[in-house]
Amino acid sequence: MADLTEKQQIFLDALVGESRGSIRGAMTVAGYSPNTKTHEVVEPLKDQILERAGLLLAMNAPRATFSMIDVLADPGAMGARNAVSAASQILDRAGIVKREQIDISGPESGIFILPPKQSPDINDDDSQ
Repeated sequence: MADLTEKQQIFLDALVGESRGSIRGAMTVAGYSPNTKTHEVVEPLKDQILERAGLLLAMNAPRATFSMIDVLADPGAMGARNAVSAASQILDRAGIVKREQIDISGPESGIFILPPKQSPDINDDDSQ
């Protein structure tokens, strides 16, 4: 991890904390001038911002899970569909994906009828 200035560290903490993702808000908390362009702050911190965003998703994965479980308990609750959709998105992005299993099964017993095996014609000799 690169060495961060105190101002950059405050910016990152505010970005995933009190500013709730607002870059300009986090810049204000960190003490950047209102004239500072956002890309000047974000560009050198791109990797740290993505790392913090992933951590934030991971931290909210349990909450998303409980949100889905709550909908199971009360499927008629107001906004249940939106809650499930949002929770699914968070869990997907946090790396928790639903498992897809393919069940291949056939009849318990059966007979396969194959076409007759073609035997080579012995009378047809092309080697002459």
